[in-house]
Amino acid sequence: MKKHMKLLIILSIVPFLLIACGESEDVSIGEPDEQDNTANEEVENTSGSQVNQEEDYEELIAKFRPLGDVSIPEDNPMTEEAIELGKMLFFDPRLSGDDASSCATCHVPALGWSDGLPLFNTFDDEDGPRRTPTIINSAYYTSYFWDGRADTLEEQALGPIESPIEMNQDLDELPEELKEVDGYVEMFEETFGEEITIENIAKALAAFQRTIVIDDTPFDRFLEGDYDAMTEQEIHGMELFANDAQCITCHNGPNLTDNNYYNVGLNSDDEGRMEVTGNVRDDGAFRTSGLYGIAHHAPYMHDGSLETLEDVINFYDRGGDNHPNKSPKMNELNLSDEEIDALLAFLMSLSGENSPQVEVPEIPE
Repeated sequence: MKKHMKLLIILSIVPFLLIACGESEDVSIGEPDEQDNTANEEVENTSGSQVNQEEDYEELIAKFRPLGDVSIPEDNPMTEEAIELGKMLFFDPRLSGDDASSCATCHVPALGWSDGLPLFNTFDDEDGPRRTPTIINSAYYTSYFWDGRADTLEEQALGPIESPIEMNQDLDELPEELKEVDGYVEMFEETFGEEITIENIAKALAAFQRTIVIDDTPFDRFLEGDYDAMTEQEIHGMELFANDAQCITCHNGPNLTDNNYYNVGLNSDDEGRMEVTGNVRDDGAFRTSGLYGIAHHAPYMHDGSLETLEDVINFYDRGGDNHPNKSPKMNELNLSDEEIDALLAFLMSLSGENSPQVEVPEIPE
């Protein structure tokens, strides 16, 4: 009897054990499926986010143009001989009327090929009317000087040399002076196949200046598709530059300049472009500066009145000052501190680590 009772008890318990085991197996089998689905969803979300980000980057990049190669005039090929000759002339003080200052006196390589002064120092050791512009990427401009009074780099090269308030040299006398230097006579003959002329002096100087280029910055690499070349803050600044901050309205094209002239509202008596055109609409208008290397050559603006890039951003953020001929393109931006910092970070990314440097040549005696 006892044996029968034990058997009945065992048989009555078995179904419950089977049910419990079945339920346990269902749960244990279901958990990996749910984990796999969650993991797949995370992968899909991450992949989709990356695709969307890349599409955003491509859309942003489409608003800019790569710098490209320097345009070289057919009548002034950039031979090694022309570049080396131009470099010697650039650093030679005999190009000035008193043999005391060279092109490099104002365009100092260590100062971003400018001079670090608000206004350039004149031949008579006084303040000039404008700031010394950098020659970095000057080869990409379509006109030269703050007011655009020169059409080519060759023409520009002679402007400061003959200016009475700059180098104060007689252009008719300069070739004759250089002919007295045996080394120059040989170099001009080797480079141009003829004697020293003022035209060939200009060509050599222009050929050298076309080598002073910044073209490998985080910004350039980002345009080429290296999305890790710039930080998130720099990219945000680039987005602001192209959109809400409206910088790209004028700072567009390969060299980040439209090569046009605007009065941005600086309180100044300088007539700017109007001195060239005679048109009152150009009163106080100056050429849009390219932005490559901008971190290397403070201060800023044609009169050097803004000491830092932060000052420049704040100037545009408030819509400029109150010149009566201020361009209608100048409007208050009302950027936040975070946006100003991002915009500054982007501008810094346009400069590369260092200003272009050259070895100072040995000047022929």
